[in-house]
Amino acid sequence: MQYIVVVNHEEQFAIWPADKELPLGWRAVGVRGYREECLAWIRENWTDMRPLSVRQDRASLPENNDHHAPGS
Repeated sequence: MQYIVVVNHEEQFAIWPADKELPLGWRAVGVRGYREECLAWIRENWTDMRPLSVRQDRASLPENNDHHAPGS
């Protein structure tokens, strides 16, 4: 069975049967192959497992995030 690699709006990846209609909210990334080939591509390319919204929230925090109490 052939699969495709798909991604959602949070940049989370998955595999999906190539002969099935994509579920809402997912789009193909252009990778097609057998299950293990697609999973290998995901392992190599999805290096940050955090959803996009979490990465964006973290990026907006000040770099020096010291929250020490006064005098500590």
